[in-house]
Amino acid sequence: MNNMYEQITESLIKGRYTEVAELTQKALDEGYEPKEIINEALLTGMNEVGELFSDGEMFVPEVLVAAKAMASGMDLLKPLLKEGDVTSAGKCIFCTVKGDLHDIGKKLVAMMLEGAGYEIVDLGVDVGPEAIIEAVKEHQPDIIGMSAMLTTTMMSMKETVEALKENGMYDKLQVMIGGAPVSTNYADQIGASFSADAAAAVDLANRLMA
Repeated sequence: MNNMYEQITESLIKGRYTEVAELTQKALDEGYEPKEIINEALLTGMNEVGELFSDGEMFVPEVLVAAKAMASGMDLLKPLLKEGDVTSAGKCIFCTVKGDLHDIGKKLVAMMLEGAGYEIVDLGVDVGPEAIIEAVKEHQPDIIGMSAMLTTTMMSMKETVEALKENGMYDKLQVMIGGAPVSTNYADQIGASFSADAAAAVDLANRLMA
């Protein structure tokens, strides 16, 4: 592997966001292609972060810092990308459902998927079915990801799936759900796919897109 890419990857895994930005700029100054820096350094680093997290060798705070490091590099590279430079793995809309203000789990999944090459639209927290329907019309996603951390807010997931069906959208996309009280059983009941954690979400998204 190229030494410059190795340095960027290593800094990203360690969450050194200032260093990632500096090395990314240095790579650009030395004539490296933006899409190559993304594919060979940033995505490689984020994939490794995903594996370390999956193996229990990295924890949520470290993953969040690594994702911030990736973003510091992406901020420099995105404006320089040409049409078709980076192939998106798919487009995902993410939110925490109506009545629920928990953010970290949803953010983590979104970051892991972004690291795996997905285009992410984060609608934030406390998002009801109507807002999700509007977002689907606007963004035409491949996947909708919903998070709930309270048993009382899980019902909103079912209502959203029903709203997608009523609006003729359900068959055109995949629905992923997760969160502490959510289970495979509940996902099956409402017509969604369950992901136990952020690392599993990437595998699930890849399977759904296949």
